[in-house]
Amino acid sequence: MLLEARLVSQSLVGLMNSTVYAPIARTPPSHPSSLFPQITRCKSMADLKQVHAHMIKTGEVQDPLAAAEILRFCALSGRRDLGYARAVFSQMRRPNCFSWNSIIRALAESDDDAMQLEALVLFYEMALDGDVEPNRFTFPSVLKACARLGRVKEGKQVHGMVAKCGLDGDEFVLSNLVRMYVLCGVMEDAYFLFEERFVRSGGVGKKMNLRRQDGDVVLWNVMVDGYVRMGDLRAAGELFDKMPQRSVVSWNVMISGYAQHGLFMEAVEMFREMQMGDVCANYVTLVSVLPAISRLGALELGKWVHLYAEKNGIEVDDVLGSALLDMYSKCGSIEKALQVFEVLPKESAKTWNAIIGGLAIYGRAKDALDYFSRMEQSRVTPSDVAYIAVLTACSHAGLVEEGRSFFDHMTNVVGLEPRVEHYGCMVDMLGRAALLDEAEELLQNMPVEPDDVILKALLGACKRRGNIEMGERIAQRLMKLSPNDSGSYVALSNMFASQGNWEGVSDIRLKMKEMDIRKDPGCSWIELDGVIHEFLVEDETHPRAKDIHSMLEEITSKLRSLGYSPNTSQVLLNVDEEEKESALHYHSEKIAVAFGLISTCPKTPLRIAKNLRICEDCHAAMKLISKAYERLIIVRDRKRFHHFQDGFCSCGDFW
Repeated sequence: MLLEARLVSQSLVGLMNSTVYAPIARTPPSHPSSLFPQITRCKSMADLKQVHAHMIKTGEVQDPLAAAEILRFCALSGRRDLGYARAVFSQMRRPNCFSWNSIIRALAESDDDAMQLEALVLFYEMALDGDVEPNRFTFPSVLKACARLGRVKEGKQVHGMVAKCGLDGDEFVLSNLVRMYVLCGVMEDAYFLFEERFVRSGGVGKKMNLRRQDGDVVLWNVMVDGYVRMGDLRAAGELFDKMPQRSVVSWNVMISGYAQHGLFMEAVEMFREMQMGDVCANYVTLVSVLPAISRLGALELGKWVHLYAEKNGIEVDDVLGSALLDMYSKCGSIEKALQVFEVLPKESAKTWNAIIGGLAIYGRAKDALDYFSRMEQSRVTPSDVAYIAVLTACSHAGLVEEGRSFFDHMTNVVGLEPRVEHYGCMVDMLGRAALLDEAEELLQNMPVEPDDVILKALLGACKRRGNIEMGERIAQRLMKLSPNDSGSYVALSNMFASQGNWEGVSDIRLKMKEMDIRKDPGCSWIELDGVIHEFLVEDETHPRAKDIHSMLEEITSKLRSLGYSPNTSQVLLNVDEEEKESALHYHSEKIAVAFGLISTCPKTPLRIAKNLRICEDCHAAMKLISKAYERLIIVRDRKRFHHFQDGFCSCGDFW
């Protein structure tokens, strides 16, 4: 730091010798920045350094206000230079409180952990110096540094100083204290401070009885965000419901929280509720809700969000643009995604990644590879995310040689270190192509530990190919990695069932019962007239359940006349054939299709999203339904899209 100061000082001497300024006559106005218009007029650090050199030459820099303004510019302005700011501060003989606050704030707001730590060190020096007492503008920056570094011990010490200075009732300081505890994961202390801020009855941990009042919305937002970060959406929701006033930040925290924790319907419902109030959605709102819309396949709502952005002048940059591309792709409207892509700036890798990924899950592997080439031709360097997208395209299309080539190019030519996701794509691709031994060998030789996604991909391939021996090995490994995940138990149980090993099935299910592990139920969504309808397996809760049941009976009768026979091998239960056929009859995607058929005009396309992989029986049935009812049926399962039309599927029966 001292060496840096000396170097800056030497550069200033050079500037003084080459620049002459006439002193500016001034009368003391109210704000320090207006005392030094020559600093305010600076448009770059080069300008600032010239002014600084002049002030050193004239001795004006000895004025604490002048030195403070120099420091403020290089520490906090949009043209900041923290190295120069630290050097300026080190040369100040008796920095005032404003100067201490400026340098501490600048360092605390840095993305560099070392600088954040330096902010705490400087605060310590300020406290030891004793000439200047910290004020209400000092503590928020110090608390921010504690929060970002996760140093709750130091944060508690600062909390003690806040109380000693009598600032624990200051809203600005208090909100930062609460935020510090929240970001450090100490919600109990955060809750205590929050509760103390309001009139309450009962002790800590009991149900709050808060007096509703205006203001303090920042503090409420911090607490709601804290519960969201912890994954306690119930507590976050209860607190949100009690808020006396909600800002757009309040809504955004809840919407993004629900979406990030897989509660997509709740995220969309929260977004709808927001529209009925007096708070307008902003850029962050749209970026937060679009992933939930994508997962639910709610195309009409996604279109509305896009139109809202355009009508309200919300800039569709690479982040929002990528979210829109992802939404259109996952909602089954790839042509609209391509239209949006063409009007977006092409300098960002994010937009390229989004369109390549969309084409990949859509099953348009050749187009995905073409866009990857266009990306390279546009001189946008492909990121590791782009390679995940293109490897996914190869996997879904069975392009094994092309996939191997891309993987080799990424590692040996581009020099990117493969992540676990890249290995996952390769294992999935080899498994789908029945190259199980090669897939297992790659898994064994990976330089990183395989995650549950890779193991599930290979386990699924073992199930499809009937390789019980390898499947048992992978399943046991997966159970050790994720002992409470139902996927491995269900897959192994299904493999035993396919071999008629009902004793093995019974053992697996008994183990699941003992560990209270439950299978994820099949769930499908269909959007009609802007309303999302959700169906589970054997779901009879819908208001039109009787009509849906009648349509299912009609569908079964019609398909039998076309030669359809239920593939009861997909029902891995030790029951008779009639019960197996009944179980297939009520798969969630079939219920969703039946509801779509009775709720829309003839020829209307049906778009369905599903949380699991579509089974072989439903896949065969969908092809015949599309022919019998002359409908385009688009189903997005957990892995990819299926476009059923005229008795055929776009996946070519490879999924």
